[in-house]
Amino acid sequence: MKPAAEYILNQPEPYRSILLHVQAIIELTIPDLQLLYKYKIPFYYYGKKPFIYLNVSNKRAFVDVAFFKGYHLTLHQDKLIGEGRSQVKSLQYKTLEEIDNEVLVALIKEQFDFIK
Repeated sequence: MKPAAEYILNQPEPYRSILLHVQAIIELTIPDLQLLYKYKIPFYYYGKKPFIYLNVSNKRAFVDVAFFKGYHLTLHQDKLIGEGRSQVKSLQYKTLEEIDNEVLVALIKEQFDFIK
């Protein structure tokens, strides 16, 4: 099994379900992405360009769906969190029910339009 898949499948609930759902949405939205295991987390790349990474914060109890260089994103600013990070904005989910697929897809598409 690939390390990125292993990372996702080895997470406790509800993180595993959240990660699997987000993974499916990302891969259905932009099939050309490659899921790698970088910096000890699942990291999507478009070619050689970092795109989105997935991280479980056990300490703060959420899944971080982080858009690399996400400060260019203009959609759904009210849902994105920067928290003093210089290059990343993210969506953070504590439950599967919190995921708004339309928001997630819109941000993935905006990120892709910027990076390609």
